[in-house]
Parts: sequence; C-alpha cells; structure tokens
Amino acid sequence: MKGNANNKKYLIWFWALFTFPFVLLITIFILISKEKLGPMPSFKELENPKLNLAAEVYSEDEVLLGKIAIENRTWTNYNELSSYLVNALIATEDIRYYRHSGIDIRGLVRAVVKTILLGQKTGGGSTISQQLAKQLYPRDTAHVSAFTRKMRLGVAKFKEWQTAVKLEKSYTKEEIIAMYLNIYDFNYSAIGIKSAAKIYFNTTPDSLNIQEAAVLIGMLKASTRYNPVRNYDRVFQRRNIVLSQMARYGYLDKQDADSIKQLPVELDFRLEDHNTGRATYLREYLRTLMTKPEPDRKKYVQQESYDDALLEWQNNPLYGWCNKNKRPDGSNYDIYKDGLKIFTTVNSKMQQFAEESVVEHLSQEVQPDFYERAKTFRNPPYSDDLTKQIIDELILRSLKQSNRYYIMRARGYSEDSIMLAFNTPVKMKVFSWEGGIDTVMTPLDSLWYYKYFIRSGFMVEDPHNGYVKAYVGGPDFRYFKYDACTQQRRQVGSTIKPFLYTVAMMNGYSPCYEVENIPRTFQVIIEGKDSTWTPRSSGNKKYHGKLVTLKWGLAQSENYISAWVMEKFNPSAVANLMHKMGVRSFIDPVYSIFLGTSDVKLEEMVGAYGTFANKGVYTNPMYVTRIEDKNGNVISRFTPQIEEVLSEQTAFLMINLLQGVVQTGSGIRMRREPYMLMNQIGGKTGTTQEQSDGWFMGVTPNLVGGVWCGWEDRSIHFESLLEGQGANVALPIFALFLKKVYADPELGIMEADEFERPSGFNMELDCEKVKRESSRRDNPLRNRY
Repeated sequence: MKGNANNKKYLIWFWALFTFPFVLLITIFILISKEKLGPMPSFKELENPKLNLAAEVYSEDEVLLGKIAIENRTWTNYNELSSYLVNALIATEDIRYYRHSGIDIRGLVRAVVKTILLGQKTGGGSTISQQLAKQLYPRDTAHVSAFTRKMRLGVAKFKEWQTAVKLEKSYTKEEIIAMYLNIYDFNYSAIGIKSAAKIYFNTTPDSLNIQEAAVLIGMLKASTRYNPVRNYDRVFQRRNIVLSQMARYGYLDKQDADSIKQLPVELDFRLEDHNTGRATYLREYLRTLMTKPEPDRKKYVQQESYDDALLEWQNNPLYGWCNKNKRPDGSNYDIYKDGLKIFTTVNSKMQQFAEESVVEHLSQEVQPDFYERAKTFRNPPYSDDLTKQIIDELILRSLKQSNRYYIMRARGYSEDSIMLAFNTPVKMKVFSWEGGIDTVMTPLDSLWYYKYFIRSGFMVEDPHNGYVKAYVGGPDFRYFKYDACTQQRRQVGSTIKPFLYTVAMMNGYSPCYEVENIPRTFQVIIEGKDSTWTPRSSGNKKYHGKLVTLKWGLAQSENYISAWVMEKFNPSAVANLMHKMGVRSFIDPVYSIFLGTSDVKLEEMVGAYGTFANKGVYTNPMYVTRIEDKNGNVISRFTPQIEEVLSEQTAFLMINLLQGVVQTGSGIRMRREPYMLMNQIGGKTGTTQEQSDGWFMGVTPNLVGGVWCGWEDRSIHFESLLEGQGANVALPIFALFLKKVYADPELGIMEADEFERPSGFNMELDCEKVKRESSRRDNPLRNRY
C-alpha cells in the first residue's frame, strides 16, 4: 500500500511538472491578452500601424528631387520588390515562412535544443512575423537591473508571439514581407528598403541584383555591425552566408552562388537627406510654406509682416496647406509623416542646368577675381571705405545672428562663455567650390571665412503659366541656408527701369521717341527741407546733349533719359504698376525710384518680367501642380493665378525695348564669346551703389529668368564697376543656362522661338528707319524726289 502511495505521489509530481510549463504558458498568454503585463496593440492598430512616411518632392517630369522627412521612409509594395530580395529574406531568416501562422514551433524547438541542451550560440527562432512585431513594438529594457531586464525580455518574447499571430490574421504573407522591409532601419537615414536601395546602390528595390539584395538582407541581422560603408570584410562574409542559404534551399544554383561569392561588394553610396539632391532650396521653401500656421497678429512685431502673411493665407492655397487640409479622419495632414507626393513645376534638367550654371560662373570667374581684388584691401574681405570699428561691429552682429550663439544663449551661457567658445578651435567641415573641407578652426574664424563667398539666387519660369522651371537659392544649401529667391530682399538697381518705361509706353510713347540727353533737376524734400536733386549720368558722355531714343536710353541705362520719363509721370504711377505686376515689397514712390534703391525679392522680379513675355498678363510664380496621398490619390490641384495688367501692344513694345538692351546695350555680352546667343532675347542689367548687388533679368519667348549676385554684407563688394556690374557677375549665369537648355532638344525650348507680334500691330520699331522717314517728311526738298 505504501509503495502504491509513493507511486501515486510521484505520478502527481510528474504530471504537475509536465503540465506546469503548459499551464504557465497559457496563463502568461491570458495575462498578456488581458493586458495585465502591459499594453498590447489592438487589431485596429495592427491594421493601421503608425509609420512616419517621408513626403516625396517630384519634378514636372516625375524625377524624384528629394524628400521632406523626419524618417527617410517611402512605402514600397510587395510587387515592387526584387524576387532576389524576397528569396534571400526567406532563405536566410525564415525558410518555413509560408508553412506557419506567425510562430514556427519546429524552428523554436530547434533553437531551444541548440541553445540550452547543446550550448550552441544560435538565433532565437524568430519568424519574419515575429521580427516585424519586434520592429513595430520595440522591447522596453532600458535603465533597469539585469534581472528585471531578463524578465521583461521574456514577457516581450511572449508578446511578440501573440502579435505575430495577430499580424498573420490581419495581413497576407506578401504584405508582411513588404511591411518588414519598409520598417527596417538600414542606417545612414536609409529607413525602409526603398531608401536603402537608393542610398547604397542608387537603384530601386525592383532593380536590385542578386548580390545587392544579399547585402541588404544580410544587414537585417544588425545594420550597424554589417554596414557596407563601415565594415567591408564583415559585410562580404555576411553576404556570402546569405548566398549560401539561397543555394541551400534551391533559390540559387550552387555554382552560380560560388561564382557570385568571388565578386567584391560594390556600392554606389549616396547620402540622402534634406541637404542633398536637386532643388534643395525649393524643397525647404515648400516645407516651410506648407506648414505655416494661420497668422496670429500677436506673433508679429510689424503690422506689415502680419498683413503679408494674412494675404498669403487667404490667397495662396499652398501657404499653410497642411493646416488647411484634413485627412479622412479629420486631423491635419503632416508633411513629415503622411507620405505625401508633391509634384512641382520644376523641370529636373533645367534645375540641373541652373545649379550648374551658378556654380560654374561663380567658382570659375567671379570668386577668383574677388580673391585677387581682396588681397589689396586693408581688412579683407571688407571694402576700404569701412573703418576697423565698423567691421568689428558687423562681425559681432553676424556672430549674434548665428545658430551657435542662439543655442548657447537659450541654454543660459554667459556672454563670456559664448565668446570663449567662438574663439576655441573645433573640428568642422567648411564650404569650398571644390567640395567640403574637413578642418579645424574657431567658429569666429569660420564667420570671417564665409564672408568671402559670393552668393547668388537664380529663378526661371515659364511666363505663360507661371510654372517655375528652376529655383536656385544659393551656391550650396548644405552651407548657405539663406534663400536668395524668396527669403531675401535686395536693392534692384536699374532692373527697375523697365517699369518706368512701361508707364511711358502705356501713355502713347514709342521706343523710337527721341529725347534730348541732358540733366534733369527735381524739386525734392531732404530731411524736411526743400531742396533739388539732379541724377548723375550713367552713360557715355559723347551722347550728352544729343537726341536719343527711349530705346537707346533703356539699352544704355542712361539716368538722364529715365529722369525725363520720370518728369512726365509721377513716381506713384511706377510703384502702382509694379504692385499690379506682382511686386508686393514696399516701393518708395519718390523721384529717385528709377535708381532701384527699393528692396525687392527675386521671385517678385521674375514674376513681373514674365508679364512682358506673356502679352501683358501677370501670372503669379507657381511651384506645385498637385499633391497626392501615399496611395496616389490626388488631394489638391493648383492652377495659375493670373491678372491682365498691360495691353498686348504695350507688352510687345516693352519686349522690343528689352531686346535693345541685349542687342546694343548693357546686356550685349549675351551676343559675344563665349555665349554667342543671337536669338530673340530681351533683358536688363542692374547694379546697385558700390557694386554691392549685381542683377540680370532675362526674357525669351518661352522662358523668363532672374539672377541676383552679391555678398552676405553689402559692404563687401568689388571696387570697380567693370568687375561688379550686373553684366559681369549675374548675366553670364543666365547665358550659360540658356546655352545648356538650347543644346537639349528634348526640352522643346528652341533658339528659333520668337516673340509673337500682336495682331493689327503696325508700329515701326526700327528706329533708324523711323528717323530716315521722319527726316524726309521734315525736308520739303527731299520729299520731291
């Protein structure tokens, strides 16, 4: 009896020990499902995982210009994945993937036996679904003791099993593979397979070859340890393991695998972030524009700034777009997370040509010339007309406007500590025209270093619809964040004169009307007292006192002729016309208006000049044609905003005047070596006082462009007009751009394009012919013959 009792006791213990793991397992699963061991994702969350998808910015020809993101992830569907990629993933990570429902019991038992009984270091038997669960809901084991960490890891493993099963119920096998590869962080801002393929191999997921696919799948084990940029040898070995697995399970012939293993790992590595790619300044402009909040008067210091913002909010559908448009759930769109596709008006080739033209001219001509000139200055790069005290004040002002200063002040550092930091050498990468330079210098020295570099803004639009075809806000967005196209206002110099002449054309004058080239004096008020002002001549003295045409006056940018026109019409007429033509910046309506001392945006000038080429119709510069959601559904479409400002005849007369500038005037360099542009081109140069700003506005039948060049401080400039005038520093950029555009027939912009003459227009525009005919009429003896 005693023996039977002992047997019964042992039997109870046996079954207790045998069933305990199962009971424990069931209990843990029940506790997890009831969220007693922490929250679990619901089916709704699993079906709609919160992923940050980058906004993609495309050109009009649907070339990806770059992204706007906090995580550089773009969604890729299963059918966009290379078969090599899928096969490598299954062969390496989960060969029984299509035969389990989230948990591979056989693989799990094998892993336990090898790890616990045989003491082998092996993986945890995780399926692809479990790995996806881990990526979606990372384990929380930070800042805890070793024992607690082990407990949490154990619970987390159970949670991953349960989540994996839920995932298998919510998604197809193909969708799970796609989601896993879309979520994984491959380092270097390569989040997701599409970014990884682009950054490491400059290709797309469907175009990855077998060895490239093997490298990326190999990185799933640990993207930092097996990163091909940092650890070539490890990556080489890991790639070959993946290839061996593919051969082992029949996805690859063994002989082919052995051959591919001998090949080196070849990358086409290209970092991808907001600082790189095409149209970086435009992308940043769109990012800030689309995320603008509704203007609040309390947040604006100046009434004028608030009025401008309110006008934009009310009339520009792109301004504050994210805060004006709602997702289907009623929340605002997020440009950083929603995977928006933004289709711009920019042409990728023209953008490339514009960027190349800016760098080519500035780096090869203007910058070397300035370096030579600056060697003669007392305090380079500042002009000799400044004292050392004024220069020190300018540098101090730049220092206090820097990000470093702002951040240190915000963190409570004293002024002495900040100045010490600015005078302490640190490692940094600085700009050069040949590429970034790694160096050691003090932040204060870096401020001086950057003062030498000339900046530029260049914008090109199609005048007929306002589509901006190219947008270059500066030499290099990585180092010069300030945008000279839309963020900056600078004095425009003589590029303002065509608006003055437009007023004359509107009032019945013709380009061939003759005016005596003499000084004109105006009654003005200076510092509250009555005074007089006589503009100085800006032309050749041999023409002083002679009769010249209005066309000649604009071509030569002669102030005497501009003053004559100004006498005929009040300054307000010019300012009002400019505002109708899209210039929203303040224009001081004084007699000296034609000297171009008003500060205006390059964007505004390009839009205004486009009116001349568009038969008198002003079209607001346009940047985006449509916005799609992540699934390709169109959310918004945008149309040009137009207003008829001039008659077609007046616009054509101004085109003729602008052509005269290029044919015989200050823009004649377009016609000379090395450009030799003999087609129909109009334009106007502009140079401000002391050659601080150089401008060129160019007009062709189908493209209008504006170029500004200058330095960060207006007190840095060339000493001579020959070196610093707009014809020298700005015009060549537009000329280089046109040469590149005309050389590419696919763009459809031809040198043979002509300005369309208005129907019924019969005014003679050949001024020599007009002069001869006028002479015949005035001479009765000549009229007899």
